[in-house]
This record gives sequence, C-alpha cells and structure tokens, in this order.
Amino acid sequence: MIAAGSSSVHTMSTTRYSVALLMLAMASSAAATAAELPTMGLSINGHKLTAEVATNTETRATGLMNRFSLKPDYGMLFVFRAPQPLSFWMKNTYVALSIAYIDERGKIIDIEDMSPQTESLHPSSGPAQYALEMKKGWFKERGIAPGAVVSGLDKAPKAND
Repeated sequence: MIAAGSSSVHTMSTTRYSVALLMLAMASSAAATAAELPTMGLSINGHKLTAEVATNTETRATGLMNRFSLKPDYGMLFVFRAPQPLSFWMKNTYVALSIAYIDERGKIIDIEDMSPQTESLHPSSGPAQYALEMKKGWFKERGIAPGAVVSGLDKAPKAND
C-alpha cells in the first residue's frame, strides 16, 4: 500500500533522477565530441595552451556547447578557409569564455569576453581566419592583447568544408 502524499515525493525524486540522467547524457555527448577532435599546441607571448581544433561547419557550429568545464590552458581553435568577418554567440555554452579573433598571419585582431547561455553576437572587428576560445579572463590574466601573435598556427589543419 502507498501512503498518501508519497507520489509527490516519488515525482520529485524521479524528476531529480531525470535531470541527472539528462546532464550525464549531455556531458557524455560533449566528451564524445571532444574525444573526436584533434588537439594541437599553440603559444602566445610564451604562454602555452592546448586547443581542440574545429575545421568544418559541424564542429565549428557545436564548438564548446554543452561543456561544463575546461581544463586549465585548454581551449578551442576554429579554423576557416579564408579571412572573413566572424561572429560567435554562447547559446548552450555553460562556461564563460573569452574569444580572440586572429588574422591569417596569426595576429590577434581583437578579444571579447562572452557570458554563458546568451545569444548576444560577438563580431570580429575585421576579417579573421581563426578564432580561439579560452576560459574567460585567460588572455587578460596573461597580459595578452590585440597585436599579439599566436605561434603554431602554421601546423593547424586546414578548414575542410
């Protein structure tokens, strides 16, 4: 026999269980995506970082969505076929990020901070061939500003779309 009122407790625990399963599925999906992307080493003003590399429409569109954390000194490099105006947003992205827009020579043209789960657009100030997302504040904490050069981009895979 079920005691009166136990169904609401059961519903609450079922809801918590469902939310936990959903979060686990999202984390697993994000981990699977991360595991599929190649990584490469880059450096800016002597500061080393590891970047997952997104080179096609699908991986660039997904970016760092559905991630709940980033390892220290890890980020994502978005590679485009040619320099162009770029614009990013943070829909379904749970980690606050900073984005550096980079020209074809590897020079950072601007850096923007982006808040999680927003649809505000963050456009580049000029044509960029690369975008590098790191945890919010990463560039500022290291004194990296527009004009700095990203080393290692010559080894980045080419855009394949």
